[in-house]
Amino acid sequence: MPDTPADKVLKTTPLTEAHVALGARMVEFAGYHMPVQYADGVLKEHLWTREHAGLFDVSHMGQARLRGADPLAAFEALTPSDFRGLKAGRQRYSMLLNPAGGIVDDLMAARPDDDGLFLVVNGACKENDYRLVAEALTGQAEVERLEDRALIALQGPKAAAVLQAHAPQAAALGFMEARAISGFGTELIVSRSGYTGEDGYEISIPAAMAASVWNTLLGDERVRPIGLGARDSLRLEAGLPLYGHDLDEGVSPVEAGLTFALSKRRREAADFPGAARIRRELDQGPDRLRVGLKVLEGAPAREGAEVADEAGRVIGRVTSGGFSPTLRQGIALAFVPPAHSEPGARLTVIVRGKAQACEVQALPFVPHRYVRKP
Repeated sequence: MPDTPADKVLKTTPLTEAHVALGARMVEFAGYHMPVQYADGVLKEHLWTREHAGLFDVSHMGQARLRGADPLAAFEALTPSDFRGLKAGRQRYSMLLNPAGGIVDDLMAARPDDDGLFLVVNGACKENDYRLVAEALTGQAEVERLEDRALIALQGPKAAAVLQAHAPQAAALGFMEARAISGFGTELIVSRSGYTGEDGYEISIPAAMAASVWNTLLGDERVRPIGLGARDSLRLEAGLPLYGHDLDEGVSPVEAGLTFALSKRRREAADFPGAARIRRELDQGPDRLRVGLKVLEGAPAREGAEVADEAGRVIGRVTSGGFSPTLRQGIALAFVPPAHSEPGARLTVIVRGKAQACEVQALPFVPHRYVRKP
């Protein structure tokens, strides 16, 4: 994540001034001025989140309401998931697909109340997402951008205890549940989810209240601010894909290992974009699969590094990679042929021209600690 050029004008979030006041190193990310790390540095921020509670500004993400006569059914025209069956208070991970079955973006969609569908999409993709949804659902549903809201994430084993003091209703939520509730003296949309593999919450807040909520949470000794650097290493350990790196318009949900988002009803009906390709890959297998790699020697393998079999033939490439602070070794996500995708398969990664031993690892690298209801 490069530093921001001095002459480039970037968007800001309602918390930008708070980050600067905390001494954060600010960089460009998805067109925004965002904190990559604070005084503690990426390693300490990462480990703090795994042990306590980390606070993230993710206000660059797109928040929107999808409204209409039947927004749940309408949204299915663009996704492979069952939204007509989405119960009140639940959230679902899904994807926008192109006609070839490639992933335009991955997203969260929830029913926190009776006001249509609440969407959270990736910051770098949101303008295209909004256009795509608006064009595809003309006359059926409308997209209202929630530009007046901030989004923060509170993640880690102590997140629930911290948030309960300010929004008691949040404690009753289970993983992938979402509700419109009151807290911090304002109205919130809270989901028990996140991008770290830890228990935690994503909290949508009126922009005018964002700094107050942020500072209140940081007033708890269990909470520290966490930047984009640790957010990336946490999601990598959790085996979670990053759009624009592990996912793009050429990657299908089957190749990406995201078939859990393809509902049974939608698979059988084959009524979503790219259904022919996706059903073929489900029946016959894809040409490649997203896998986890443990780098057994040498430097961490970064995005773009080639992956070779034991005979030295290049068979794939790394899409995300780095050092795991929890495991204290290099880890990576990569695409390889199915024949080389089984956990325990020995491969090599080419780092700075040198072949380094690696091994396919079942994902996630670090176990998820989501809190699920019985």
